[in-house]
Amino acid sequence: MISSSDPKDAIRDKCGVFGIYAPGEDVAKIAYFALHSLQHRGQEGAGIAVSDGIKLRSIRNLGLVTSVFNEQNLSKLKGFIAIGHNRYSTTGGNTKENTQPVILSLKHKVFAVSHNGNIINSEELAKKLTNVKRISTSDTEVLAYTIYYASGEKWNEKIINAAPLFKGAYSIVACSKKRLYAFRDPWGFRPLVLGKLNGYHVVASESCALETIGADFIREVEPGEVIEINRNGIVNLGKIKAAGASKKFCLFEYVYLARPDSLLNQQLVHSVRFRSGQLLAKEAPIKADLVAAIPDSGTSAAIGFASELGIPYGEVLIKNRYIGRTFIQPEQHIRELGVQIKFNVLTKIIAGKRVVLVDDSIVRGTTMKKIVEMLKKSGAREIHLRICSPPVRWPCYFGVDTPNRHDLIAAKKSVAQIREFIKADSLKYLSLSGLIEASAQKQDSLCTACFSGRYPLPVKHNFRKNILENTAS
Repeated sequence: MISSSDPKDAIRDKCGVFGIYAPGEDVAKIAYFALHSLQHRGQEGAGIAVSDGIKLRSIRNLGLVTSVFNEQNLSKLKGFIAIGHNRYSTTGGNTKENTQPVILSLKHKVFAVSHNGNIINSEELAKKLTNVKRISTSDTEVLAYTIYYASGEKWNEKIINAAPLFKGAYSIVACSKKRLYAFRDPWGFRPLVLGKLNGYHVVASESCALETIGADFIREVEPGEVIEINRNGIVNLGKIKAAGASKKFCLFEYVYLARPDSLLNQQLVHSVRFRSGQLLAKEAPIKADLVAAIPDSGTSAAIGFASELGIPYGEVLIKNRYIGRTFIQPEQHIRELGVQIKFNVLTKIIAGKRVVLVDDSIVRGTTMKKIVEMLKKSGAREIHLRICSPPVRWPCYFGVDTPNRHDLIAAKKSVAQIREFIKADSLKYLSLSGLIEASAQKQDSLCTACFSGRYPLPVKHNFRKNILENTAS
């Protein structure tokens, strides 16, 4: 995909996963609409696999959900179990071979896996898979084969025995011919929720997907929990054991990754962002005429910021929501317009005004610099930036595709230097303690590595997205 702004000036979404066990329902179409609501978690590729108890069929390709699936191909996916996936690559490049679900069919055993996260020891695990002809360079295929070769006759036994070998983040929805499985790493880095639809069960990355398909939210899958769903309902298979593991949910899910209408750890994401804006206003007040957001992830925080200081909230940037979701390369003169392709300025609203611009984060700073320049050219008297998270100084190794550390502007510049680079009149970030307070979570239950550099697991700082290319057969 192309982006109208610098493609490196962003923290990329991860992946979205979905699963359903529902005899008598059109599970492929239900999966399609669930994936549509999880599109924000990955836009590189999409796939659905369906089992009728005898055969497992799938459709996987590069592109958005709406371009991969249609009435004709979905009608061929008949069955009572479906799992689906939206992909943004964290290990393995953006190729059709790396799209998911990953499907293994060996010695009459069939297993399909959809994965959200990143296995940081995938290279070591891949080297142990001797005599295996892998077709992808994704860590998900390594995970699937590791499960296949684990001890045990049944898939539930293999999952329980293999899972302790995985280090890193994994929220998994998987299926065999007759059963649906869901399990989550013992640290609980990435979200995974359970729901109920017409008496049957569904699993999804976020609760927003449940609402889209009319399912009721039951609860979150607990960190380390392994679940099997069959004709008798939910069977809890036990907990994954990992030395020293404790809950470390990704704090950045609240900042940017999740949809505002999702529940994470019993907290509505919109409410967390609203509170972060209020706390930011208390930490860094400013006199201004207008508070605005860089849509969309900054909107809830901007409303909170405005309400706390009693400053009017308004829109100053209108987002073209589709220009960044195309595979068509624009002509050179259009490409040179940069952020102007992505945003239109409401010039009459900002002319002569002191504007507070609220956003979720600053990564490389190049896009923010262009936005500030564009607003000032449109007549804004002052631009004050307020960022509703701390400076992002460290890359993520647990399922979010952040740039290398040397590309993160906050890793090499002070806040004053960032402000000077962006040419804003002022720049303030929310403190880490403020963001944790807004999340309403216990500090020791969160992963704050991208802000603090404190990783819950030892990581290789030279980790590369293409790390598995040399281990593929």
